[in-house]
Amino acid sequence: MHAQTRQGGDVHEQVRSSSEKPSHRPLVTFEKEVAFRARAIDSNVDAQTAVAAAAVRLSTMHKGSRQAEWEENASKIRAGAQQSMLKLLEERGFVKDVAGGRQTLDWLLTEKRIGVYVGVDPTAPSLHVGHLLPLMALYWMYLHGYYTVSLLGGGTVQIGDPSGRATARSRQGADVQSMNIESIRRQLDKLWTHVKCLGIKHHYSPEVSRKQDILNNRTWLEKLSAVELMRDLGSGMRLGTMLSRDSVKLRMESGEGMAISEFSYPLFQAYDWWSMYQNKGVQMQIGGSDQYGNICAGMDAVSHMRKLRRLNSSQQDEEDPRIAAYGLTTPLLTTASGEKFGKSAGNAVWLDKTMMNSFDLYQYFMRTADADVERYLKLFTFLPLDQISLLVEQQRKDASKRTAQHILAKEIVELAHGATEAKKAETAHKEAFSHGTNTFSLGALRKTLGTADSNSGLGAQKEKLSKFDIELLEYKRAYAASSTTQPTSGTSVPPSASQSKQESVVTLPLSLLTPGSFPRVLHAAGLATTKSEAHRLIAKKGAYVVLPNSGSVEAPTALKWMTIEASSIANPRHFLIDFEALVLRSGKSKIQVVRVVSDEQFETQALETEGKVDGEQAERKLEEEATDDIAEEEGTSAAKSEAAAKTSTGESVPFQPS
Repeated sequence: MHAQTRQGGDVHEQVRSSSEKPSHRPLVTFEKEVAFRARAIDSNVDAQTAVAAAAVRLSTMHKGSRQAEWEENASKIRAGAQQSMLKLLEERGFVKDVAGGRQTLDWLLTEKRIGVYVGVDPTAPSLHVGHLLPLMALYWMYLHGYYTVSLLGGGTVQIGDPSGRATARSRQGADVQSMNIESIRRQLDKLWTHVKCLGIKHHYSPEVSRKQDILNNRTWLEKLSAVELMRDLGSGMRLGTMLSRDSVKLRMESGEGMAISEFSYPLFQAYDWWSMYQNKGVQMQIGGSDQYGNICAGMDAVSHMRKLRRLNSSQQDEEDPRIAAYGLTTPLLTTASGEKFGKSAGNAVWLDKTMMNSFDLYQYFMRTADADVERYLKLFTFLPLDQISLLVEQQRKDASKRTAQHILAKEIVELAHGATEAKKAETAHKEAFSHGTNTFSLGALRKTLGTADSNSGLGAQKEKLSKFDIELLEYKRAYAASSTTQPTSGTSVPPSASQSKQESVVTLPLSLLTPGSFPRVLHAAGLATTKSEAHRLIAKKGAYVVLPNSGSVEAPTALKWMTIEASSIANPRHFLIDFEALVLRSGKSKIQVVRVVSDEQFETQALETEGKVDGEQAERKLEEEATDDIAEEEGTSAAKSEAAAKTSTGESVPFQPS
């Protein structure tokens, strides 16, 4: 809606004052201007009354100024000199379906500064990258001057949204729900701070009047009686429409069935919209593609409640598009290979850095295919389209540099974790891969271990954190561990101090390292989901270990990678660097630093690993596995010999899988 202008100044200072500053005086705060004008009022008037009067006058002036600014931009859009908001969202790939009419919504967004919201039910302690798509559309509308709301479903989460689910959600305890709600609230607040910083970084004008809120629907739902809900809203919701929804059909056809609480979920979500419509002027909802049914139900509910409460004046037509509700859904995102976006090895890619560190998040987007990177840059960054085109062109000229992926990864980490963490992740990646996949930096390893030492354990933080914060931190870590079969990003080496506690360095007991135990170590380190997968990884020559003291005279700290051979009975202890660390790799980029400690220290630190066994058990289990493998190989060899003999005699041989 508004053209970009380049602005200087301190980013954080501008963020603090950007939301409510006067349109034409960006360096003067609203409060200072009120005080200045209050002093100009008759000195006989009570000071508090004077300030209040000045605030009203100034607010009226600014409202008129903002409206004039909006009208000016609307005129440019009508004349074709400026892009409309809906067109911007469409060009960047945010729009799948529009509920309420595309042309009408385009017209409304040009003519009126409406309110818009995105809702999130806190079913986990963190959002994941799949949540970013509707949120990014919301952030774009914020930057262009619309009133934007992030709605936290503290009330609706107790019911459970059935959309896209074949089974009902498990009921969560009150303590778990409280921690999820508070964790997501804090995360949304941080995201908004980072959005404001990114808006300044990318030169979106600070003179644009912007406002955003984080609301919790529990605020109004806990005051809503069942009688009131059914009397007012229930009378306008048709049973046939609700039964025809895909989420209901799916559950009924599968035989799973649906509880009345889940069936009624659209009523509560619709009431959310009505509450914000009448109190905040929110006319538009943005949601994922699975939310289209809920959005349409909400639009019907707003229309019904508007008629019921007669909010529209006699001069306004009931069907007036200026007061109607509208919806927009974002597309279901898949990669060029057809995989669902936002998953890594089947696990969610969390946005909370306690559950997924900045380096791993950076690495996840560094692995973006060339065929996907342009689309992701449009969706998940605030870069202008012409700049994205230049990046893609550079990428085509030399894909090996992965320039576009680096920009994408850094921008997303900056959005999720902040500029400092993004810079650390970028530096860490360059250090870890400065020599490609042929060598690994000894300096990066020592830095990783050193920062892990300085930040190890929760105890170092306990003096600074409240009891609730400590419980929340432990809960998030436990949740991340229980919801993944391996570190979410595919595991990596994280070389910054702040990342050391988010599984950047995996700690294993020395007794686990025995002759021939590389498959077990790979599994325990998180580079393979099972020991069988680790065996297959090694057999395909996809597993590597850094060789100690392998640097050249010219580059003594550039240690070489060595392929772990399938027939190897090597002892991982022989690959310890500085007598305490293994560096393992799966494929080209999934790296994991492993700190090896004595069994006593391992027990003292109360560390746990699925692969933890004592030395004797390890040897015994390895012998059993080796025996099974030998038996399997002998059986296969015998079968092949028998088949060969039958072939030589002309007998038919059934197909044997290799």
